[in-house]
Amino acid sequence: MTSLREGPTTVIRREDYVAPAYFIDTVDLTFDLDPAKTRVLNRMRVRRNPALPAQALRLDGEDLNLARVLVNGTGTSFRMEGSQLVLEKLPEGTEPFELEIFTTCNPAKNTQLMGLYVSQGTFFTQCEAEGFRRITYFLDRPDVMASFTVTLRADQAAYPVLLSNGNLVEQGPLEGGRHYAKWVDPHKKPCYLFALVAGNLVHREQKIISRSGTEHTLQVYVRRGDLDKTEHAMHSLMAAIAWDEARFGLPLDLERFMIVATSDFNMGAMENKGLNIFNTKYVLASPATATDTDFANVESVVAHEYFHNWTGNRVTCRDWFQLSLKEGLTVFRDQEFSMDMAGSPSARAVKRIEDVRVLRTAQFPEDAGPMAHPVRPDQYAEINNFYTLTVYEKGAEVVRMQQTLVGSQSDPSGREGFAKGMKLYFERHDGQAVTCDDFAQAMADANPDSDLARLLPQFKRWYSQAGTPRVKAQGIYNASERTYTLTLSQSCPATPGQPVKEPFVIPVALGLLSAEGQELPLQLAHESHARTGNRTLVLTQASETFTFINLDSAPVPSLLRGFSAPVILEHDYTDTQLLTLLAHDTDPFNRWEAGQRLALRRALTAIRADGPVPAEVLDTAYLDAMRAVLHHPGLDAAFKELVLTLPAETYIGEQLDVVDPQRIHTVREAMRQQLAHALHDDWVHAYEAHKDNGAYRPDPVSSGRRALAGLALQMLCVAARDNGNPVWPGKAYQRFKDAGNMTDRFNALQALVISGHALAQEALQRFHSQFQHDDLVLDKWFALQAGAPDRSGNILPLVRQLMQHPDFHLRNPNRARSVISTYCHANPGAFHRADAAGYAFWCERVLEIDAFNPQVAARLARALDRWSKLAEPYRSAAREAIARVAAHDALSNDVREVVTRALAD
Repeated sequence: MTSLREGPTTVIRREDYVAPAYFIDTVDLTFDLDPAKTRVLNRMRVRRNPALPAQALRLDGEDLNLARVLVNGTGTSFRMEGSQLVLEKLPEGTEPFELEIFTTCNPAKNTQLMGLYVSQGTFFTQCEAEGFRRITYFLDRPDVMASFTVTLRADQAAYPVLLSNGNLVEQGPLEGGRHYAKWVDPHKKPCYLFALVAGNLVHREQKIISRSGTEHTLQVYVRRGDLDKTEHAMHSLMAAIAWDEARFGLPLDLERFMIVATSDFNMGAMENKGLNIFNTKYVLASPATATDTDFANVESVVAHEYFHNWTGNRVTCRDWFQLSLKEGLTVFRDQEFSMDMAGSPSARAVKRIEDVRVLRTAQFPEDAGPMAHPVRPDQYAEINNFYTLTVYEKGAEVVRMQQTLVGSQSDPSGREGFAKGMKLYFERHDGQAVTCDDFAQAMADANPDSDLARLLPQFKRWYSQAGTPRVKAQGIYNASERTYTLTLSQSCPATPGQPVKEPFVIPVALGLLSAEGQELPLQLAHESHARTGNRTLVLTQASETFTFINLDSAPVPSLLRGFSAPVILEHDYTDTQLLTLLAHDTDPFNRWEAGQRLALRRALTAIRADGPVPAEVLDTAYLDAMRAVLHHPGLDAAFKELVLTLPAETYIGEQLDVVDPQRIHTVREAMRQQLAHALHDDWVHAYEAHKDNGAYRPDPVSSGRRALAGLALQMLCVAARDNGNPVWPGKAYQRFKDAGNMTDRFNALQALVISGHALAQEALQRFHSQFQHDDLVLDKWFALQAGAPDRSGNILPLVRQLMQHPDFHLRNPNRARSVISTYCHANPGAFHRADAAGYAFWCERVLEIDAFNPQVAARLARALDRWSKLAEPYRSAAREAIARVAAHDALSNDVREVVTRALAD
């Protein structure tokens, strides 16, 4: 790929992609590990690309001390151009030659946590996207795939465990109390999948037998003292391996598979071939220290990284613009895995709703902001900024739509057709670096009679066009002709660099209900017979009309069932229709969505009204509907908790053209207060019915019961704040002390903190005393306080105070995120202050963190992406804060790209 210099940053463009001028067939790396001076001997077998003209070899490097360069064993001339090592006097022709490079680096000073670094006395690596160049000079791009042999040498007492990718082929002692281990990866891989770990670790081990009868060794490595928290991660890994082989015929392809956990990690986890390195947050879990959400996240992330073994490792990206090729596909796979593990239809539906809630509250704003980009971006200045919800979560929805569009009458879900597409994809591309187009083409070619195959060129606009499409639905019932005419139209707002959008392919799953809530048969005008249940209309034009016949009364449309496309649905539902859907819809997603629309409608009415926020935002019809949900005998507790949770403040704000964060916060708090008071006796009933669950199990039913009991307890404490009744806060404090698991304990603590009860401080002190030596639990303690409702402007001073706490460590990404990111990203009512103090704090922290960890700083910088929607005085103050960051001389490319694009919005 070529690049263009634009001011202080280099812009990389997808259209400029050029194949590598050289290939690296084999890599033999030898590491002499030392925290202050690690020596790296890199022997490579290199050959020219015969398809390109002869040219210099340009190797990427960063923060390296170069000691030696040999070509076929002989010294050679070279020069440095920026951070690149340039070699011109190379053997002619296309025969391979040997290239040897000897460098040193300082892992102890690597605060970026990219490349080779030291965390708590242990060596780790993180090479995606461009970290390998901080280890040795290399063609640091994903389309250069090589066979790696790695020898690690280190002090045996300090680093008894030496790990790298692939299979351990040799190990033994060395002189001077040192030892070595030699690893060979049998599969070619790009350098971003390289990994090493060296330290004093312990591990849990499990032997498994695959369907083919092959034995494999699974290992989970952690710090001493954490081994008892690894059982769930191991079980999750075993389940993921079994699921992938059963559903897609994809077996584990290594003798051993290893997971290693570290607390200093910029990401959630990394799928290095056979040696996954994880943030401890997604490995360690025990009932005493992890919540139900933590257990679910461990299962999901462990599965996600394992699934990359095929979708990302065996077939990888041609270039970083194709990032969603592996990430969107693998998120889809881990979502499907989690739903299959959930078992029951209701538990599957809860998982789907949770995934959509993340998409709509976080990715939709990204699509509408200055960092909006297609699932397959066209350009970037810093690739780390494009590990986004658009690439991951929206990318997964694009894959999900492909499964829908390869469905048929015999395979309505599309699961069988999708599996055929996956099979063809690997037959064609195993061992290759390919593109999003290659995946979509394989899916269409495997299902030649499908809607996807018919519409593939147009469907691929989902990869190339940014923004969230809006689908407007209008329905007209003709009583005399007994017909219902549904018109669907689509549009997509302008996004940076894309003022005009072409129509997308949008699958709209739907059903029709009678006014009494009965499912109606579906028969289009051109069809000879009706179908029952769901059906999917495929919208491909700017506007299309569909006529359903033989309907005796006006139907209630249930549109976009299961959230069949990542769009914003606009339909003028009446309250009566929404109440019908909430009470009767057979589609759980639309049942939940009806409740959200009812709550959102009332919130927006109060926000837009003149004058003070009324004490009663919710009307009797809504409250009665919520009461009916709480008492419904056929609904799972987890589903009830989702329905009764009000829309988030950020999601409410996205429905407005001009956002007053304080008014939104006030309205939502009023809604919570009213819901707490009006349903007080119902909350009591819900709590008493769900508070006791026996021995802890993180299964969906038990987790759902705990979630509903937690919400009920929170509501009862909120009500007690107004009426002064000490009973429920007292019960919450007692439950906090007596809880047999972290979920119940933390739910009780959260109820006290959110309600602002005096007992909260005593409970927080007790919690800290009990868990002060558990980093992950302390992260919860910090985050709960930074994210608490701001009733008197006291949260920002508290956040500053928390940063002075002896247990706060700014350079640890998890701890920094627990306080600073929680406050800036997840507490809009406290962050957006009229005095702009929140923005000043944001500015200070972005610059402070950028000096040592640009990735974490850039993610924090995005807290003000949507500044241009803010009402005054917030808008001007936010822009001024962004401009202050942008004016800083020593800004990283990571942060500079974010703030520059924000100011251009």
